[in-house]
Amino acid sequence: MATHLVWFRNDLRVTDNSALYHACQEPNAKVIAIYIATPTQWQTHHMSARQAWFIFQHLQQLQQNLAELNIELIYQEVDTFDDSIAIIETVSQQRAVTDLFYNKQYQWHERQRDNALLGQPAMANVNCHAFDDSVFFAPGRITTDAGKMYQIYTPFRNKFYEHLQNNVIKVNRKPAKRQQELLVELTALKPFSYPMQTSQYAPIGEQQAIMRLQQFCREEVDLYLNLRDFPRLSATSELSAYLAIGVLSVRQCLARLQLERPEFTQSKSSGAFGWFNQLIWREFYLHLLFIYPKLSKNQPFIDWTKRVQWRQNEQDFVAWQTGQTGYPIVDAAMRQLNQTGWMHNRLRMITASFLVKDLLIDWRRGEDYFMSQLIDGDLALNNGGWQWAASTGNDAAPYFRIFNPTTQSKRFDIDGQFILKYLPELAQVPIDAIHEPHKWAQKNKITLNYPEPIVEHASARLYILAAYNAAK
Repeated sequence: MATHLVWFRNDLRVTDNSALYHACQEPNAKVIAIYIATPTQWQTHHMSARQAWFIFQHLQQLQQNLAELNIELIYQEVDTFDDSIAIIETVSQQRAVTDLFYNKQYQWHERQRDNALLGQPAMANVNCHAFDDSVFFAPGRITTDAGKMYQIYTPFRNKFYEHLQNNVIKVNRKPAKRQQELLVELTALKPFSYPMQTSQYAPIGEQQAIMRLQQFCREEVDLYLNLRDFPRLSATSELSAYLAIGVLSVRQCLARLQLERPEFTQSKSSGAFGWFNQLIWREFYLHLLFIYPKLSKNQPFIDWTKRVQWRQNEQDFVAWQTGQTGYPIVDAAMRQLNQTGWMHNRLRMITASFLVKDLLIDWRRGEDYFMSQLIDGDLALNNGGWQWAASTGNDAAPYFRIFNPTTQSKRFDIDGQFILKYLPELAQVPIDAIHEPHKWAQKNKITLNYPEPIVEHASARLYILAAYNAAK
């Protein structure tokens, strides 16, 4: 009898999981599952304590969901990806595994791990089945007429929609309960040997993620484009943490959107179209990560930007990290990140631009810090966002695009509600002065318990432009 082993990684769900679905297609095959935690590797990748906790909670849910299908989940913990190879070999031999099923990961270290596994003599008699589960289309399918990867988002998006029209995107149902008997007793999983911090950002559970998706597409998506840039509002889908660890699939997102707003692709001004474009940005960055491995290796996409002479100012970096820059919108955003493990997307752009183009501090330091805090940390998206902000990556805008933090604050937090939520020390400042509180304090001869701006934006802008020009 065939024995199918499903290796779970960043795909902690039983619905629309390509590897699990295909492993269960053979009725008489015995199906078992495995998850291998790699704490030392996670530390190298700057995984946040909140995301580790989020993964562990969903791993426990996955164990229960699989048990209901009569599928055993084997849990192992090792240090690194290299160690996980030996675990797969051992389990394959002990359980007489005939077929291994897994969903691909596109980061460099993960790809090296999978390639190394396939080359092991012990796996010679095991059929390996790998699936492009975390994307709509496999990297390398959406290309120019010359077969090259698009380097700018808009033409990539246009070709993506062509593929979408010509292909059926199928959502696979949760497998039926196996006839095999679950022979092991369901026992509590041992917590990771990794720092874990609880979070209230998102409810735990695959069903909770599906319910949130349904609610957003049915009740909120129409206003998405109008409201998404205002951080004081809960106007985004709040699904990023689920997508980051694979509790929800992008195909499920598309299917629900098509069900609730079947004509959304025909209306580019609709909220549904705008929200779906965020999923295409995700697709774009994942494809880039696969095609250009240097993006997984702390390298900029644009080579000349390697020559930018970054400032080594630890005091400024700590002020940025802790929300003490003297720019209220920047500080409120960083405190939101530090306190919740999440940051509104508009604020991610503002804070990243400030670090790189006001303080001239290396974007890679910001990228690592975000990963160390985010519950929805994802290498491809985080790297893509930081390289976009730093003008080192794939973007049509030139390097002299520099956000003015005060202008951004006045535009997107008009009444200062978001700022005041995270900067209570500014409660005495009138709303019309909240974006530049020190000007008001100086005029009224009031001392604020809030730092002076650590940099003057107009002067910094000239300095940054000179640094980029010199590098180019």
